[in-house]
Amino acid sequence: RSFLGSIPPVTLNLIIVNFIVWLAALTLPKIAGINLNYWLGLHYFAADDFNVVQLITYMFLHDTSGIEHIFFNMFSVFMFGRTLEAVWGGKRFLFYYITTGMGAALVQEAAWYFELRSAISETVALYGWEQTSQLLNNFITVGASGAAFGILLAFGMLFPNAPLFIIFIPIPIKAKYFVIFYGLLELFFGVSGSMSSVAHFAHLGGMLFGFFLIRY
Repeated sequence: RSFLGSIPPVTLNLIIVNFIVWLAALTLPKIAGINLNYWLGLHYFAADDFNVVQLITYMFLHDTSGIEHIFFNMFSVFMFGRTLEAVWGGKRFLFYYITTGMGAALVQEAAWYFELRSAISETVALYGWEQTSQLLNNFITVGASGAAFGILLAFGMLFPNAPLFIIFIPIPIKAKYFVIFYGLLELFFGVSGSMSSVAHFAHLGGMLFGFFLIRY
């Protein structure tokens, strides 16, 4: 079979759709002045431009300033998603992917709430709600990272002793240890505020929802 023919259909189509949307988000601002990441990216729930549909659409968008964001997310989907789809079947894998992505969005909303609630109160007192809401529109997150972390967790739970070979590390690491390490690292970054441009709690949210879904 061809290389593309060897990839299960849901995994393949998820990768294709994400790259098509990324190209659209990259070109539409120049062609038509449309910023897809702004309109379809996940906004804070109290912002004027928040829409419940964004809980799904945000996970098909990625940072357009470079290719790294979408490449590493889709590489994770390719590496681990095809195995999960082979085990679960396409429908169950797609349900898992969407659910963990939405779960990541809900956890990110909660993280924003606890992070911003005191600042919002002060801003409302000084400038009023209308201006505060406009400022809240600037809080946006995009990407399939939550779903990708959910996939990583699922692989680690289903195949805990599978050896993973990591770049620059000459020895294989069991999947379960890699997942635990990555989860703790994301928790550290999220609590410490390091790399604040990355939605670390969304990553953890994808893993959290993935864990309960697999246990169910």
